Order: sequence, then structure tokens, then C-alpha cells
Amino acid sequence: MRIIGRLDIKGPNLIKGINLEGLRVIGNPNKYAIKYFQDGVDELIFIDAVASLYNRNNLLNIIKLASKDIFIPITVGGGIRSVDDAQKLFTSGADKISINTAAVNKPDLILELSRKFGSQAVVLSIEAKQIAKSKWEVFTNNGREQTGLDVIEWSKIGTDKGAGEIFLTSVDMEGTRRGFDYELIKKVSEATKVPVIASGGFGKPTDMIQATKYAGADAVAIADCLHYNRYSLREIREEAINAKLKVRKFSQ
Repeated sequence: MRIIGRLDIKGPNLIKGINLEGLRVIGNPNKYAIKYFQDGVDELIFIDAVASLYNRNNLLNIIKLASKDIFIPITVGGGIRSVDDAQKLFTSGADKISINTAAVNKPDLILELSRKFGSQAVVLSIEAKQIAKSKWEVFTNNGREQTGLDVIEWSKIGTDKGAGEIFLTSVDMEGTRRGFDYELIKKVSEATKVPVIASGGFGKPTDMIQATKYAGADAVAIADCLHYNRYSLREIREEAINAKLKVRKFSQ
């Protein structure tokens, strides 16, 4: 089970919102990324929160700087619309790329990327909003645009096209600290055969245990809790070990 630091970026700044809205500036993303690496996080996910608005990903320089000092897998998402876009990010130091809006607009892009870079390097990012009991709709553009797609069906299509991992964000729970949408995670985990990263709602270490043991997540993405230092990575990891979860051992 992996513990992943999530960093949402707007321009040069690390930001954080609630339900992907009301974005607040936190600080320098590289400073936080290096701290999380040194503290023992397993992976990092950088998301350009406004990339779809401007039709480009602005993280190239940030990733170049981060990859000089960080030696864990880095996933980068936001504004990736082509194999060429992805290639630039890989050249800058990304290990995996995450796609959402462009994949919805052109599902075969998933196939193109997985054939070029391998499915292990292609992450399908899904922003899910609950619209009825046990039913969720896919949203794009950082939770702003409806697609009409059912999350469970889209997760099957995306992985059939070659996505090797799903980065699943509950828009309803994101930034609330109330815990993950466990039913959503469980449904997607059962519907697909690839690892699922649970994102949106982490408030305390027991949320991670619930997401993993009950819902079947393979990883949890944490933002707010780390940014505001409400729990340390050591505390989170120790809680996982006490719950008999298999996690990477880390010692400073």
C-alpha cells in the first residue's frame, strides 16, 4: 500500500481547495515536495489545476527542479493532450502521466500513450461526483464540467484502452477531511484489474485503513493533511503498520 503526496499547482504555487474550488495558495511546491520525499512518502502526484483552461501543462520547470532532488516516482497531470505533451513531461523527469479531460474527449489517446510509453506509465485520472445512490458521474476541468459518463463504466473503458492505474478523486469529499468515498473506491476497484489510488477526503490515518481494507484501494493520495502538518508521514505509516497493512519501511 502506497502513501502518495498530492500537490495541486496553479502557476508557480502549490494550492489547495475544497471540492476542487476556492483554491488557496499554500507555498512553493518544490519546497513541499522535497519535504515529503525526505519524510518518506512513497510517490508524488503533481496536478496542474488550471491546465485545461489554458490548454497546456505549466509544470515542466517545476518537474525539472523536483526530479533533481527527489528519487521516488513522480506522476504529472493536467493539460496533456498528445503523445508529444507526454513526451515533454517524461523528458523533464516525470515517471508517469495522468490524463483526464483529453482522455474523455479522445479515449483512443489512452491507447496511443500506453503503446508508446507502456501502460505502467499511464494513469487515468477520474474526477467523480455522486449524482444518485451508488451512481457517480465523471467530471473534467478540475471538477467543473459534466461529461454524462458513468464513473464505473468509464473506468472499465479506460483500463481496457491501456491505462495501468486509476487516480480516483471524489469531488464531493475533496478537501473536507471527512474521509474518502469508500463505496466509490470499492465499486471502481471491483470493476477493474488495475491499482486504484484513492483521493479526496483524507482526514486521519484510519481513513487510509478503511480505504485499503474495506474499499480495496492500492494507494491513498494525501494533500491537505500534509500541507498543514496535521499528521506526519511517520504517524500515518505507523498507523498503517499497526493495522497490518503492507507498507514500505522507511527510516530517516
